[in-house]
Amino acid sequence: MKSKLTGIVFILLLLLNVPVKPAVSDFDSLTMRGIKEIYNIKFSDAEVTFRKLMAEHPGSPAGRFFLAMIDWWKILLDLDYEGYDDIFYQKLEDVIFQCDEILAKDEKNVEALFFKGGAIGFRGRLRGVRESWLKAADDGRTALPIVQYAAKLDPTNRDVELGFGIYDYYASVIPDRYPLIKPLMIFFPNGNKEKGINHLMNTAREGKYAKYEAQYFLMTLYFQYENNFVKAAEYSQMLFDTFPDNPIFQRWRGRIAVRMGETFVADSVFKNVFIKCSLNYPGYTNASEREASYYLGMFNRDRVMLDSAKFYFEKSLALSEKMDKKTTSGFMINAVLYLGMIYDEQGNREKALEHYRRVLDLRDFAGSQNQAE
Repeated sequence: MKSKLTGIVFILLLLLNVPVKPAVSDFDSLTMRGIKEIYNIKFSDAEVTFRKLMAEHPGSPAGRFFLAMIDWWKILLDLDYEGYDDIFYQKLEDVIFQCDEILAKDEKNVEALFFKGGAIGFRGRLRGVRESWLKAADDGRTALPIVQYAAKLDPTNRDVELGFGIYDYYASVIPDRYPLIKPLMIFFPNGNKEKGINHLMNTAREGKYAKYEAQYFLMTLYFQYENNFVKAAEYSQMLFDTFPDNPIFQRWRGRIAVRMGETFVADSVFKNVFIKCSLNYPGYTNASEREASYYLGMFNRDRVMLDSAKFYFEKSLALSEKMDKKTTSGFMINAVLYLGMIYDEQGNREKALEHYRRVLDLRDFAGSQNQAE
């Protein structure tokens, strides 16, 4: 529930990470190179690129903004770790300060408006992740008129449509699904689901800097809210093909394949994730290894390869025991349950009962206690 709510709060913040380029020839190439390095989890390379952008274009807030985005992706890769939070907030404050200096001289500077709105929005996004709901909502309320004014000044920019697409879609579908969020909607105008999807599709096709973010949101909304797994798979494949070493995109590709019953595809994806974890690929954390191990355990159990299934479930369980702090994850509960079933199938009733009793001591997850009983 927490992950859903934090994502929802972000959605309502109208976060725009879409810059407007200065009129210089090399700005776009440097910016695009750095953005791709971030998505490829090549953070050191991205930092070099954006520091070069800052040095060559000191009057633009773009370099500072994207340096902050490196820290944002570090946070995304392990949301339970809060060690990057303070430096991320400070970098966003630096962006806002520079934008305010620009706007004090030129209140219609579109680039400064975009980056200021984006920085405030991302600040609110992290506050939402950390469950600071009122501060998150306040950031959203502050960012919204800034980006609306910027869009009015530059209505031809397809990247602009990312923010409006996110807002229109989720402001339409979220209030009825999540009553806890509904009171926050008094701060925001009504949304329009169909309009939101159209905006996101425009950015996904024609956006310059925000196209990948638009593809990401289309993938998740088709999967989580529209139950259109074919479209979700289409966008997940786009992202996976473009950034094959991005663990978040790769894991989404695997999850969607699981939901569609494409076991061969899912097995191949999660085997690759597991190997990359073993080889310490950047960004392939315990969370990636736990999820890959869990699904590989499921696939092997379905094939009645019980020893292999047990190996992967035990791996997933061990990682869950290390990672689960505030609440017990579904990965842990199901791993314990399925290990009990495997021991039963192998004729070890005593070990099976030990695992079933452990399930009964954990919180119920999708009927796990009934199955254990």
